This record gives sequence, C-alpha cells and structure tokens, in this order.
Amino acid sequence: MSCVISFVFTGNPGHLKAFDYIGPHRYFLTFCTYSRRRVFVTRERVDVVLLQIERSADEEQFAIIADVFMPDHLHLLIEGQAEYSDCRRFIKRAKQFSGYHYARSFGHRLWQRYGFERVLRDDEATLVVAKYILENPLRAGLVRCVQDYPFAGSRVYSLEEILESLSMTGSG
Repeated sequence: MSCVISFVFTGNPGHLKAFDYIGPHRYFLTFCTYSRRRVFVTRERVDVVLLQIERSADEEQFAIIADVFMPDHLHLLIEGQAEYSDCRRFIKRAKQFSGYHYARSFGHRLWQRYGFERVLRDDEATLVVAKYILENPLRAGLVRCVQDYPFAGSRVYSLEEILESLSMTGSG
C-alpha cells in the first residue's frame, strides 16, 4: 500500500466545523516558523522546543508518534490517549510554551500564527503516516538515509520499529 498525503495550505486553514478535536484521535500537524526562518538547525534549538512539545503532550494526554524538525517547520503525528485529550488545546499550549521558551533563549519569535492539521481517518495506518513524516528530510535532500537525520524521532517507537514494521508487512 502506498501513501500519498497532500495538503491545501491557506493563510488561515481553520478547523473542521463538524469535529470537536477531543478524544482518542490521531492528527498530522505542521507548524511553520515565523517568516519561515531556518531555526531548527542545531540540537540546542530543537531541544528547547521539543521539551515544551513533550510537556504539552503530557498535559493533554497525547502520544507523540512521530516528529521531524525541518529547518523552517515542524511535523508531528500525535494521538489522543484519553477521552478528554484536546487537540486544539495541545496545539495552543505547544506553540505558546515552545514559543515563549524559544524567544527567551534565542531572542526572536518562533512560530507563524496558524498551523495546519489533518485528522487521520480510521482506515489510515498510523505507521504509514509516521514513515511519511520521518522521510521528509530524505525527500528534501537533507540526508540519504532517514536514520541520519538528527532531528526526527518518536516517543512511542524507535525509527527502526517504524521502518521495519512497514517492510515486514509489505505496506511501506
């Protein structure tokens, strides 16, 4: 099974009107840096932001299935772990906390105002989407091998588990 994921990017993407964003759902999120600055190029900068993303995930009961910090944006695949997991509140807290700590550490604004989210359908395989996210640096020509990119990972699986599970099932 191949996976083609596409987005329509707009100035203000908004949220789905008929969906409450609460509960055990999965989301593919993208946050772009302010003015598309290339800020995620050092471990120090990524770590300041990742710590706050993890804090927000813990507080809102989300698992971080996959994350990749591209130079000027962040991709996340998250999954609600409780009936009260609130994705909109996670997004708000993650951007607010990380933006605050980043500005304190590095002296400038981190995020663009709006981000992009896509709610995964029930028939979409989590690990297929995780692999797609983790392969972003490869597609961008930043590395030759997914495992060589220093700013990608998962708080649930190892990179090898994600990549090997797909090759074993033939769905990668």
